[in-house]
Amino acid sequence: MNPEIIIKGSRGENRKKRSSFSRPLRVICLSFALVILVGTILLCLPISSKSREVTPLVNSLFTATSATCVTGLITYDTFTHWSRFGQIVIILLIQIGGLGLVTFSTFFTVIAGKKLGLREMQLAQESINFGSMANINKMLMGIVGTVLACEGIGALLMSTAFIPRYGAGEGIYISCFLAVSAFCNAGFDVLGRESEYISLCNYNGVPIVMYTIMALIVVGGLGFVVWKDIASYSSSKKLTLQSRVVLSMTALLILSGAQFFWVYEWNNTMSGLSFGEKITAGLFQSVTCRTAGFNSIDQATLNPISKGISTMLMLIGAAPGSTGGGVKITTFSVLIMTVASVLRGRDEVVMWNRRVDKSVVYKAVTIVVCAATLVLVASFIISFLLPQCAFLDIIFECTSAFATVGLTSGVTGEADTISKLILTLLMYLGRVGPVSFALSLVAGSSSRKEIMPEGKIVVG
Repeated sequence: MNPEIIIKGSRGENRKKRSSFSRPLRVICLSFALVILVGTILLCLPISSKSREVTPLVNSLFTATSATCVTGLITYDTFTHWSRFGQIVIILLIQIGGLGLVTFSTFFTVIAGKKLGLREMQLAQESINFGSMANINKMLMGIVGTVLACEGIGALLMSTAFIPRYGAGEGIYISCFLAVSAFCNAGFDVLGRESEYISLCNYNGVPIVMYTIMALIVVGGLGFVVWKDIASYSSSKKLTLQSRVVLSMTALLILSGAQFFWVYEWNNTMSGLSFGEKITAGLFQSVTCRTAGFNSIDQATLNPISKGISTMLMLIGAAPGSTGGGVKITTFSVLIMTVASVLRGRDEVVMWNRRVDKSVVYKAVTIVVCAATLVLVASFIISFLLPQCAFLDIIFECTSAFATVGLTSGVTGEADTISKLILTLLMYLGRVGPVSFALSLVAGSSSRKEIMPEGKIVVG
C-alpha cells in the first residue's frame, strides 16, 4: 500500500468515502514485512551466494527489502554475488512485492475456485486501490493477466538482443529477469557479468532493450485503475479524472525531465555517446526516475542541477495502485492545483471541471509533509554517520530509497550498518506509505469525533 491519492470528482466519481482506519491496512503492512522476513532468511543461506558462504544479515535484509519494496538499491552486484538460486529468490520477491502478497494470495484463491469472503474482498480492494468491491474477482484476473502479458512481451522483445549475445538459455533468462524487474519498477539486473554495477550503461545504443524497458516502466507505473479505464475506453469513450491526471502528468513529467537532462548532461555524462544515444539516455533517465532504478549513465557524476531534478522526479513517483513508489503523481497534482486555486481566490480545488474533496487535499498535504520529513531526518542522520559523503548525494539516496526508485549516487556503497538500516526502513515505509503505516498501527481503535470551537490564525 503506497502513499496514494485517489482523486474524487463531485459528479458522481467515487463519491463513497473509504475509512482510513480499516484493518486491511494493517494486514497489508504486515504482509510486506512477512515477505521481507522470508526473503531475508532465504538470502542468508549459503546456497544463495556464489561463494556458498552465509551473507551477513544486514545485507540480506537490505537486499530482501529492496527487492520486496521494488526499490533496486543494492549492497552487492546481483550477478556477481548471488547464485542462480539467490537471483531467483530476488526476482520472486520483486514479483510478489510489485503486486503485493495480498493480491497474489487472493488471485490464487480465485483461480482455485473458492469464493472470496467480505474480508478477502476488502483486502483485495485496498491492495489494488480499486474503488469498489464489485467485480473484484474480474479485476484481479485482469491485473495478473495484464502483468504476465506485459512481462512476456517485454521478455520476448529483449530476447532478440540478448540471445545473439549470450545464447538461448542465458539470453532468455536475462530477458525475463529484466522484464519482471522493469515492469515492477524494481531496477535489479543481472548484467554484472559485463561489469559490476554496470546496469544498462552499455545499452544506450541498443534501442530494442532501452525502449522496451522504458515502456515496461511506464506501463507498470500507470496503475491498475488506469489500465481498466484504458481497456474500457473503446466502449465508454471517456476517462475518469484519475486517469486523465495520471496520463497527462506522466507525459508532462517524462518529456520535461528529458529536456532538462539533455540540457545539463549533453556534454557531461552523455559526452561519449552518439546523438541518438544521447536522446535515448536523456529520455531513459527521465523515465527511470519514475521509481524504476535502472541507469544508463553514471548517477554519481551527474550535474548537481540534474541530481536535484532527479530527486524531485523520484519524490513525485508513479501513479496510485501501480508497482511504483513516491508520493504519487495525483498527490503532486492535487497540491499544484490547490496552490493555483488559492492564487485565483477560489475556495475549492477544481481539476478538469471536477471539484476535489477537501479530505483529499488534506491527505495530499499530509503525505508530502510526512515524506519530506522522513527524507530530511534520515538525510541528516546519515550525513552525520557518513561525513565523507556530500549532503546532496545523501538526500538523493534517501529520496531514492523512500520513493522505492533504486538510483544511487554511491552512498549505499559506503554506508555503515546503521545507515543501511535507516535506508531499509525508508524503503519499507516508502512502499507501504508512512500515512498507511501510521493508520495501520491504530487500526480498529475507536475515537470520538468532537466539534471544537473555531479559532482564528493568520498565515502567509
